[in-house]
Amino acid sequence: MLNLPSEFKAKYEKLLGNEEAQQLFRAMNEDSKKAFRLNTLKPAKVSYDLSQSVPQIDSAYYGEVAGDDPEWVSGSVYSQDPAAMFPAAISGVKPGDQVLDLCAAPGGKTTALAEQLKGEGLLVANEISVTRAKALRENLERWGITNALITNESPGKLAPAFPEFFDVILVDAPCSGEGMFRKNPEAIDYWSQDYVMTCQERQEDILNEAVKMLKPGGRLIYSTCTFAPEEDEQIVSGLVKQHGLAILDSGIQDERISVGHPEWADGNPDLVKTLRFWPQDDVGEGQFAAVLQKAGEVKLVKKAKNKKNKRDPYRISKSEIELVDQVISKFNLPAALTDWRNKAKVRNEHVFVPAIELPAKSKLHVVNNGVELGMLKKKRFEPGHQLAEVLGQVKQERIYELKTIEDYRSYLHGETVKVNSDLRGFVLVSYQRMIFSFGKIAGNQVLKNFYPKGLRK
Repeated sequence: MLNLPSEFKAKYEKLLGNEEAQQLFRAMNEDSKKAFRLNTLKPAKVSYDLSQSVPQIDSAYYGEVAGDDPEWVSGSVYSQDPAAMFPAAISGVKPGDQVLDLCAAPGGKTTALAEQLKGEGLLVANEISVTRAKALRENLERWGITNALITNESPGKLAPAFPEFFDVILVDAPCSGEGMFRKNPEAIDYWSQDYVMTCQERQEDILNEAVKMLKPGGRLIYSTCTFAPEEDEQIVSGLVKQHGLAILDSGIQDERISVGHPEWADGNPDLVKTLRFWPQDDVGEGQFAAVLQKAGEVKLVKKAKNKKNKRDPYRISKSEIELVDQVISKFNLPAALTDWRNKAKVRNEHVFVPAIELPAKSKLHVVNNGVELGMLKKKRFEPGHQLAEVLGQVKQERIYELKTIEDYRSYLHGETVKVNSDLRGFVLVSYQRMIFSFGKIAGNQVLKNFYPKGLRK
């Protein structure tokens, strides 16, 4: 049994009434709901049971995923709380949009936004924590995203770089975490009403910066994993009053999903357009989500023609292009990389195709920009792990399929594998027809391991 604070219980007995509050408390002592999403950017066939769909979410199912499953390692699935899938689902993102996920780690919502973009437009994924930004990068690499800029910045430093730039901004704000108590009971130890109010203040600061980056007519998706009205309805009503944002209908209609309570804020009747997820609804964990729109009309901006900068310090040379081409010309490339010769850059021997051309004097802390093709090493080129995950989007011929679960586990551990193949040189490595790494087959029929050391299990 969860040891819920008496102050917490009294608060929700007052808000919900005794009967509904008791339903909430009982549900918080039941097992958490587990679910996963299929990666529609990749054609893999998964081995999981797909009979129980998450309501209102495409390609999402109830079930459990293990971190060493080939589905996870290859980026074919993402394990995610089902209620947490809704903020991205109601975003209305379409191919070609410029999108910001402001508090992005670990990347569940970001990967869903990327699917909606389908490789077109720009996705900026920001995370203020250095440690969490690393996990964010790993998850986006695994998903095979080609058009993402990953930054490690505070909202206050990001805003000046992108004034009124984004069509859609998703803010899954740091919160008191009440909706995650049954999943992470240790969060109960941090809870107090004072902490709720501290979170509210922090959320307001984050959103004030987010609004600066939103285009006129653009949409702001706000979400939390808490029940607290101070962090949910009251934050939304503040956005309406202070910034003139309008609350839009989410488009979600399901009898299991609740709506916001105007009486818990300023009485604005449009708050019923927001979404609330309670554990007793049997959809997922606790969650709140709202869609808001900035005043003004969306302006169609003509894209300026890229002018080649003769002094570009990261310009790739012809000889470097030849080294890269010797390797990657043997693989089928997705549309986003077919013009890599004209777009590629080199920085500290890393060859990459940027998602966005940043100013040379940009002071943003960039974790990753676009797709890292690999590294130049003493007149040779070594393809990178991100490229392997991206190549999993299209059909490939140069693949070595690991035959046994023992070989698969050995490879994940970083070991070489004895093979029987006519292929030589760099190959894509797969298991159960799911590509997850590069390898290199030598003349002695040994598959050299190129799975990143930081990911080995």
